[in-house]
Amino acid sequence: MRAAVIDIGSNSTKLVIGEKAGDDIKILESLKNVVAIGQNTFYKGRISQEIFNEIIHVLEKYKTLIKQYEVTETKVIATTAVREAENRDIFLDTVERKTGFKIEVLNVGDVVYFIDAFLSYKLKKKYPINEKNLLIAEIGAGSLDISILEKGFTLFNFGIPIGTLRLKQFKNMVEGSQREVYEALEEYVENEVTNLKRSIPAIKLDDILLIDESYSAALPQILPNLKREEEFFPLQFRESRKLLARVMRSGPDELAGKNNVPPDIADTIDCYALVVNKLFKLIKKRSIFLLETSLSEALLANTIFGFDLAEKYNKTNQLVSVAKFICSLYGSDLKHARQVASLAEQLFNQMKGVLGLQDNDLLYLLLAAYLHNIGMFINNRSHHKHTEYIINSLSFFRLSPQEIKCIACIARYHRKAHPQKTHYFYGGLPLNEQLLVQKLASILRVANALDSAHKQKVKKLEIQANPGGGLTLVVYSNDNFALEKISFKDRKQLFEEISGSQLNLLVKKQPA
Repeated sequence: MRAAVIDIGSNSTKLVIGEKAGDDIKILESLKNVVAIGQNTFYKGRISQEIFNEIIHVLEKYKTLIKQYEVTETKVIATTAVREAENRDIFLDTVERKTGFKIEVLNVGDVVYFIDAFLSYKLKKKYPINEKNLLIAEIGAGSLDISILEKGFTLFNFGIPIGTLRLKQFKNMVEGSQREVYEALEEYVENEVTNLKRSIPAIKLDDILLIDESYSAALPQILPNLKREEEFFPLQFRESRKLLARVMRSGPDELAGKNNVPPDIADTIDCYALVVNKLFKLIKKRSIFLLETSLSEALLANTIFGFDLAEKYNKTNQLVSVAKFICSLYGSDLKHARQVASLAEQLFNQMKGVLGLQDNDLLYLLLAAYLHNIGMFINNRSHHKHTEYIINSLSFFRLSPQEIKCIACIARYHRKAHPQKTHYFYGGLPLNEQLLVQKLASILRVANALDSAHKQKVKKLEIQANPGGGLTLVVYSNDNFALEKISFKDRKQLFEEISGSQLNLLVKKQPA
């Protein structure tokens, strides 16, 4: 199998073609064309017609190569610059019409998801990634994308606007001497990193891994005594300070001429060095690891090997891990959330046939179950509505805005009114997704009712079909179930309306 990945970045467009070679990947072709979309997007908010034409011209060249290499699968992605453009949809449509390439626009979570998945494969013989608490950073032209992993599970994804091209533009807007410009730039980056530090989970980080395909290759030309082993090596804090001092003192022309640094790298490596320097504020150790790889390579491996993550670290488990962190971030009762999610999953597995649900619908239900009470962070009154708009503001990797809206609606309807077309978010969903929200919300309402006291009284449950029609929900508990019975009676109604089956509750003692 041969695959190709085209990455339309903020400062360049890249093509990588590879094929499987045993347990590894053989790179057959790697091309890079400097097309600075970000210069338009970050400054004017739109992609210019000139950039449209440049990108289309580059893609047509790539298309010819892909055909020559007889590639069987091609993935085309875009990141920050395209994502933030006001005329993004026009750009995507124009490119598809003129080249045939359908572009997938990745959000921050998507980027770090593919990279995190790839790291386990890339570093399997060099570094025990799933045994560490890590901050993984990927620096691009548009943003610095951050992921926090706890023993292989994602807790947190975040993107901050301090990509190298964006910082260069900021630097060009600052008036004053060279010293004043760099002081302003440093203060700007430091503020962003300090805000990030306040947001990240309070766990002890073992290491920071910085993903970088462009700048790390130029470091030996600037720091001749730098010790590095292939593409994965530690960078000491003192080396980071020395790098920053040298690139600030030298300037792009001298770096390109005297140090033989590629011009596009020399032009922004001072911004890169500043960001790297400030990353040390996030960890007590005096070194961070640099890995010379790329999002393109991660996507190529994903396409060729067909993997996302090992089963333990699959998409569902990773997203549930993120949901648990969000619960802790908003002070939600995690024991209750975990119990409701467990009960909802059991109900889903036993009633999906009754409701006409598919296996992949379970992910939406689980995330809604974990997050259904986060709106209490704002106020207990109408907290289901607060939950809905908080979830709508979140970014989950490999989930589209439409899917996130669906999850938000499911969480909203865990209590109070049933879904209504006059409700803003629900009314904006297609009819098939409105029906899905009703089905999954009906399960969530029952699951939530069974833990009304937040005391995890239910040990297990099962659904039984009644001979005369209808269903009986049998729950096993040794506790006083009076509160849960009242709540169940109120919240089962949506399920009965959708399924057309009466649902009765039977409480049994849990066998010793």
